Amino acid sequence: MTPYDVIVPAGGAARRLGGADKPGLTVGETTLLDRVLAACAGARTTVVVGPARPTGRTGVHWTREQPPGGGPVAAVAAGLDLVTADTVLLLAADLPFLDRRTVERLAAALDEAGPAVDAAVLVDAGGRDQPLAAAYRTAPLRAALAALGDPAGQPLRRLVGGLPRLLVADTDNVAYDCDTWEDLEQARERDRS
Repeated sequence: MTPYDVIVPAGGAARRLGGADKPGLTVGETTLLDRVLAACAGARTTVVVGPARPTGRTGVHWTREQPPGGGPVAAVAAGLDLVTADTVLLLAADLPFLDRRTVERLAAALDEAGPAVDAAVLVDAGGRDQPLAAAYRTAPLRAALAALGDPAGQPLRRLVGGLPRLLVADTDNVAYDCDTWEDLEQARERDRS
């Protein structure tokens, strides 16, 4: 498999959580961010875009989007400044069930898809594609970013929506994310069972 880098946007406002520090919330004994960082331990370079904090993983690179709180595209722009692999995974910081097998499956799917495909995107059980649970070819992602102009406040789908993609079924429901307190409680219940 081709070496890959990872960008984890982790500087959002968490409005639906009342501004809580979402990456620092726990499921079981582990923060959401540490769960995602464990899943991408096979990455050559891992960049977290958000306020630096202690984690259970060493070797993580930290940066901030400009302006801070500038949204996911600004976070991707900041992260791309620090990655060099031909493949980069964008992984949300609030995926408590993401695992290394899925991360590697996304990277391998992009590898195997050939040069006509620029993204391998996880699709959840409801049929929704998850652009922050996906592998991208770095050069086309950089080109899409350059074509977009100012990344601040831009929606992620505007950045990645035009890239030719392969949809990868989320057979283990690892794309489950924690956007609300109810989502977090359901994740905690699932983790306990």
